[in-house]
Amino acid sequence: MSENGSVSGEIWLVVGVQASGKSTVADLLSRQFDLGVHVRGGEFYRWGVRGWVQHDDERRTEARRHLDLRYRLSAQVADEYCAEGFTTVVQDNLYGEDVVTWLQRVRARPRHLVVLRPKVEVVRQREEGRLRAIGKVAYREGGVTIEELDGQLGSIPKIGLWLDTSVQSALETVVEILRRRSEARVDDVIK
Repeated sequence: MSENGSVSGEIWLVVGVQASGKSTVADLLSRQFDLGVHVRGGEFYRWGVRGWVQHDDERRTEARRHLDLRYRLSAQVADEYCAEGFTTVVQDNLYGEDVVTWLQRVRARPRHLVVLRPKVEVVRQREEGRLRAIGKVAYREGGVTIEELDGQLGSIPKIGLWLDTSVQSALETVVEILRRRSEARVDDVIK
């Protein structure tokens, strides 16, 4: 932290539906900086070993409280890394006004937002490939669908850099993000 108390790193928030490539892109992006950190927002709920209520649980109030905790923790951790000069890339499942609230919560400047929004059919193919390759399942029968999450993604205010990554590799996406970094910056629209 500088003498005047400002933070010296910068923040990148990467959001998208499950299987949109957030983890891979965020990790590759964080590796482009001399001091880079990748914060996986989903880890914060995994650390709760008992009593954690998931976002899709019928106990909505408690689930929302835990989701807000997860978001607050990722913002605090990002700020702490930035205070030490790290460029911090956070990836998580944030939608709608939660994105704005998260960006307002962090003190570090500059702040960037990248929304990965490949076509729904491409997400479905990636999900199937991920299941075959590593057994990971994001969309369970009876749970939230790709279409529902894509609709929630569309409720994010149109700020930052929105990318249809349907035909891009993760590396191509990172190259485009860095090339268009000024479009990703949200400090002028988020106070």
